[in-house]
Amino acid sequence: MAGHSKWANIQHRKGKQDKLRSKMFSKLAKEITVAAKMGMADVDMNPRLRLAVKAAKAVSMPKDVIDRAIKKSQMGDGADYTEIRYEGYGAGGIAIIVEAMTDNLNRTASNVRSYFTKAGGNMGQTGSVSHSFDRVGEVSYPVSAGSADDIMMAALDAGADDVESDDDGHWIYCPVESLSEVSDALEKALGESTESKIVWRPQSRTEVDLETAQKLMKLIDLLEEDDDVQDVTHNFDIPEEVAAQLE
Repeated sequence: MAGHSKWANIQHRKGKQDKLRSKMFSKLAKEITVAAKMGMADVDMNPRLRLAVKAAKAVSMPKDVIDRAIKKSQMGDGADYTEIRYEGYGAGGIAIIVEAMTDNLNRTASNVRSYFTKAGGNMGQTGSVSHSFDRVGEVSYPVSAGSADDIMMAALDAGADDVESDDDGHWIYCPVESLSEVSDALEKALGESTESKIVWRPQSRTEVDLETAQKLMKLIDLLEEDDDVQDVTHNFDIPEEVAAQLE
């Protein structure tokens, strides 16, 4: 789940990373194949492919799996995938953006709609919630990369717009079109990043109570377990006392 906040990423929850590891690899491989198919099969000449490969390496995807995904693009695979965005509201009126890559639009739309309904939410029209988010580039670093002040200085020097730092790490934001250049500059200053990607960044967040959080996490579980769904973004925050009850 893109968009940094405490408990924002489902992969940080207990047991989720192992459970979703194979699905994560499958989705990343699909993105690599499509990125290589749409551009060139050379990471130095294809920014989207470069980001996809970097994301795969960040979760320790084996090199041979990455190479196979790139080679599939040269054999015609991935040509029939359509990228589509769904928007809607989860419990408590929380904004949810779902990005999918599918070879069957009817199947994916039906599934996504059913997930919203099962978790007490509802689908909206395209554009119904995305106006509450900014489309930006995000580069993340671990806490060990430096102090918040050091990261801020490096980020500004690299041409970034903003930085969020907490006990879990650092998140640096920049315009989408500058992501590759900013990421390169940051790596020269700070070393290799944890991840570089394009995300929907919420303009504000809404804290939720336990009941709402449970419904929202159910929705996100359903969405992220779907093979067609590539990414899920939201604008809610879970207070620490509520998060402790979700563990």
